Amino acid sequence: MRVKIEEIRDEGLKLNERMSLEQLGTALEGSGFRATEPLAVSANLRKVSGGVLLQGQFTSRVAAACKRCLADAVLELPASFTINLVPESLARGEDVLDEDELEEKDRGQGESGGSFSLEDTDEELFDGKVIDLEPIVREQVLLALPMNAVCREDCKGLCGQCGQNLNEKQCDCQEKYVDPRFAALKNIKLQS
Repeated sequence: MRVKIEEIRDEGLKLNERMSLEQLGTALEGSGFRATEPLAVSANLRKVSGGVLLQGQFTSRVAAACKRCLADAVLELPASFTINLVPESLARGEDVLDEDELEEKDRGQGESGGSFSLEDTDEELFDGKVIDLEPIVREQVLLALPMNAVCREDCKGLCGQCGQNLNEKQCDCQEKYVDPRFAALKNIKLQS
């Protein structure tokens, strides 16, 4: 999923790309989620102000263990994103400053050298010649994932005593569970 800058015409470039299950599996590794089908990505790229404006959308279908009952939760996660892709040379200001000026500027930044302003949060750097969409899409897939997967909103979960899935059937456990370590404390009578 690589795009050369010269492929982007004045009217823009529309792409419909697919990301395989293997590529998605690599992106989701360690997240607790797994892809259930390949990802279809629609993207529109336009040249603007020396950079490229990327607008994309996809619907990711993933599965994970439900946080309440541990059954398989299959989720459909629609996502749309807009990213301003800035050439590294433009971001560093190489076209304005010569090498000596850049060194002086870098030395003066000290601790704030890695900081950025709030306006730069939707910007990504690229080499100025080729845009690799795969890492961008992988990042957007990870950002679309929920904190926890739930098989359904009204999931009752598991019984804390016997482990019965309460969505399948109700168990015979007591509603109010008393921890056996503290059971003796209920017989204590306090005098006033």
